Amino acid sequence: MTGAVELLVVFIALEISSIATYILAGFRKSTERGPESAIKYFLLGSFATAFFLYGIALIFGATGTTQIYEIARQATLAVNQPLILAGMALMLVGVLFKVSAAPFQVWTPDVYEGAPSPVVALMSTGPKAAAFAVLLRIVYEMFPGLHSLWAPLLWVVAALSMTVGNLAALRQQNVKRMLAYSSIAQAGYMLAAFAGAGTSGIAATSFYLAAYAAMNVGVFAVIAVVSGYDESMPMIEDYRGLLYNSPLLGGLLIFFLISLVGIPFTGGFFGKFYSFSSAVDGGAVWLALIGLLNSGLASAYYLRLALVTAQRPDEAANATARPHTRVGVAVTAALFFAAAATLILGILPGAVLRAAESGAHTLQAPPVAQPGADPAAVNGMGQQGGAMADEPNHSSGGQPR
Repeated sequence: MTGAVELLVVFIALEISSIATYILAGFRKSTERGPESAIKYFLLGSFATAFFLYGIALIFGATGTTQIYEIARQATLAVNQPLILAGMALMLVGVLFKVSAAPFQVWTPDVYEGAPSPVVALMSTGPKAAAFAVLLRIVYEMFPGLHSLWAPLLWVVAALSMTVGNLAALRQQNVKRMLAYSSIAQAGYMLAAFAGAGTSGIAATSFYLAAYAAMNVGVFAVIAVVSGYDESMPMIEDYRGLLYNSPLLGGLLIFFLISLVGIPFTGGFFGKFYSFSSAVDGGAVWLALIGLLNSGLASAYYLRLALVTAQRPDEAANATARPHTRVGVAVTAALFFAAAATLILGILPGAVLRAAESGAHTLQAPPVAQPGADPAAVNGMGQQGGAMADEPNHSSGGQPR
């Protein structure tokens, strides 16, 4: 999904990823919510995939190709502009479903609650990051000339995702449902970076994805260890006194939660900082303000779980508490790498940001062909470094490259 520049290859990769997550979502067959979440995810995901495929069909009908660079050259010059706009809208619906952005987020709470915690950690990071990469290709590489059309649409989706996700998370008592609505809000923060012009929006989104993957994997790793396979501790109150019963797990859970809030010296802080800065640079000041207000709103439910974790357990509850959970070597390594990545991205974000900016420069469509222009000249201009195809190579005796 991240490397394909051919829409049919993107679709095949999307299907492979989706089918795998459908199966993993229903992995706990002994529970009722496992198969329920898998079926719901499968049905809604199939509709979203159909939207994406219909969008590809319309784009092919208007341009005669499914190659992303060719579509970028023809999109603004094609005769059937309504067909291209309809295809772009359908493709955006399919991808926004995969990133759990509002109003296409209805599957997220039920699937997150019914799927095993390690599976939720995977599907909320890997496939989501790949879907965001596809979204970056669609808007920045395939339809850069239609920025005035897709930018307001993503503006509304970002504001709606942040607001709906945070307001719904405030009312949740189930930890996984709370984190599901939090994931919707986090998708809104990432979409806010799309308001940035040029490479700034791409780099900000990429950096936020790296930070979000680290802290989200850490949170769900702690939940998976504490709750066990049967997930017998689903509610927020079940985590009361975790810091006293298991200082390692309790301390790491609090650390990942304050990173999700966006406290300085954590990866979540710089992720939001770069995302909102990119929105401001792109002229979306109001969207950045909405994001800041929603970040303050999100701190209420994140810190509520953190405070419950840090509270001293009641004597009666402590007497019937579960025995101390042993943390295996593999889980300890996963928690260590997640915590280290979250901390490094919050203290030394420069290296990752420079890598994101370097990668963003490669995600640019070639110049749009003008009527009567020489295709060979256009192709030469699209090469990195601006080298023309017929430029002589003096180091090889003046022979053409």
